Amino acid sequence: MASDKTNVMRVLEQHRIAYTAHEYPHGKDAVDGVTVAQLLGQNVDQVFKTLVARGKSGGYHVFVIPVARELDLKKAAKAAGEKSVEMVHVKELLGLTGYVRGGCSPVGMKKAFPTVFDESVNGLPSVIVSAGKIGYQIECAPADLIGLVRARTAPITTD
Repeated sequence: MASDKTNVMRVLEQHRIAYTAHEYPHGKDAVDGVTVAQLLGQNVDQVFKTLVARGKSGGYHVFVIPVARELDLKKAAKAAGEKSVEMVHVKELLGLTGYVRGGCSPVGMKKAFPTVFDESVNGLPSVIVSAGKIGYQIECAPADLIGLVRARTAPITTD
């Protein structure tokens, strides 16, 4: 159980969304998502990472995918209604979202960007995403999370 409450947890509570907090041992640096799933003892298919991309139009988009998968930029662009998308540089992440690499959550960003979850989330009983801080994750019902961030789902990972 997480000992520190993050802003993500506060937002979920404010919207009366049930969640389970998870904490894993960490240093100052981010670890990859598969390692996070292993540290939590969770199914790797239920742990999702949050990626931020810039569209050809100049707008930003958030993509939430399973940690063991890769974002397909062409599929992501199509899902976002863009001609193309490119990942934002890690140096831009904090100023843009309020989160650091390894602690980026689709919940509670500085600004609400259009968000797309990989369609694989639809068949899951729960989904685990970052709680906005390295070492902390939250688990909740996919529909609750998708509704909160006004996201939609689409096939956005590589085959």
